Amino acid sequence: MAEAALKDRPATDGFDPTSYHVREGGRGTAVEIRDFSLWYGTKQALFDVGMSIEAGLVTALIGPSGCGKSTLLRCLNRMNDLIDGIRIEGRIAIEGQDIYAPAADVIAIRKRMGMVFQKPNPFPMSIFENVAYPLRVDGIRDKVLIQETVERSLRGAALWEEVKDRLNENALGLSGGQQQRLCIARAIAGSPEVLLMDEPCSALDPIATAKIEELMDELRGQFTIVIVTHNMQQAARVSDNTAFMYLGRLIEYGETEVMFTKPKVARTQDYITGRFG
Repeated sequence: MAEAALKDRPATDGFDPTSYHVREGGRGTAVEIRDFSLWYGTKQALFDVGMSIEAGLVTALIGPSGCGKSTLLRCLNRMNDLIDGIRIEGRIAIEGQDIYAPAADVIAIRKRMGMVFQKPNPFPMSIFENVAYPLRVDGIRDKVLIQETVERSLRGAALWEEVKDRLNENALGLSGGQQQRLCIARAIAGSPEVLLMDEPCSALDPIATAKIEELMDELRGQFTIVIVTHNMQQAARVSDNTAFMYLGRLIEYGETEVMFTKPKVARTQDYITGRFG
């Protein structure tokens, strides 16, 4: 079925994606999004998005290109503030703190939200200094603490054994997959509560992608992870919960296994089965 043929179908078929609740015995909510909308100038990109992101789990955002996945992800650490003409309505809260409140400390918010981008972006400095960078920015000068944090972060990113004898080499000499894991190590060195990943495997080969997916599985529980991915198979493999977005709206949100086997909304079923997207 062509995507155009779906436009007359109700987006959520009566299903309320905000009705999803954390599972019994879960760790509670890390990020609460309520009635959140965003405009780029006069163009509205997000429409009344509402969802509770569970602490310590992996949440995947899926949907066709231009549906608002990356826009929503970047709202979680206020990266969209850097774009002129942005206007928002609604609320995003971390542990009850509204990150868009007038008195909110944007720098502090971004420290709580580690970010890994689509393309690996190591700094043109040594492997060691890449991971130490968040600590140095915070004014930490304790050499022992920095060394311990660098090793712990590289181990956490499953990279230590590959680079422990190369720490003083330029990070740009690493392979693409290693560079992406280095960026993850740099992100977790700042001890964020939430790790945001925007298509972290799209520029990687299958072997490097598998290593990143294994890493996400190892980091589950230590961090709340939110990943944007176009790869539905990847979402099914790595995530605990999945949110399907379409034309700036959250269409369906729930446990990944249920979403991919028994979605409640016909449009979700159409997308997952490849009828559009």
